[in-house]
Amino acid sequence: MVSRLMLHPTAIEGVQVIERQPLGDERGWFARLFCDQELGPVLGGRRIRQINRSLTAQRGALRGLHFQHPPSAELKIVSCLRGEVFDVAVDLRAGSPTFLQWHGEVLSADNHRSLLIPEGCAHGFQTLAEDCELLYLHTAPYDAEREGGFDALDAAIGIDWPLPVTQRSPRDQGLPPVTPDFEGIAP
Repeated sequence: MVSRLMLHPTAIEGVQVIERQPLGDERGWFARLFCDQELGPVLGGRRIRQINRSLTAQRGALRGLHFQHPPSAELKIVSCLRGEVFDVAVDLRAGSPTFLQWHGEVLSADNHRSLLIPEGCAHGFQTLAEDCELLYLHTAPYDAEREGGFDALDAAIGIDWPLPVTQRSPRDQGLPPVTPDFEGIAP
């Protein structure tokens, strides 16, 4: 079987870049977004339980950092279908050697990449173009009672966002910073 989804590890265990291999001709191209056979090793028996889509209209807008606490923790795969975003995963796992470290990746409609973000990592992104559309595959349904988040501009995390922030939701602006006593998320 020819693989259309190539996995590239990052410095944070479990965070991986998925690079799609589109097939093209004079009409355009075709790309596989998901295949449980090819992604089976990283899914580890988990199923995709929810698929979400978002549109962020303004360039420089910032969303996140969001995550879900166990037992509703989720692995998610984020893809950009239109536009371009700087997509970030932050390791919040207790005892992890990369605790509070982040990995950022440019995802775009043109570069055919996705970011796989495991349980215990927060997610956020900044739009690098107008009208950015993202597709999210989740291994757990959204659970409002288990939702968590941290301020995406928190100096303790120190994400180097590529653009000045033009817009944040009131909810995201109200997310707390990481406190010195935060020991991480237990599995």
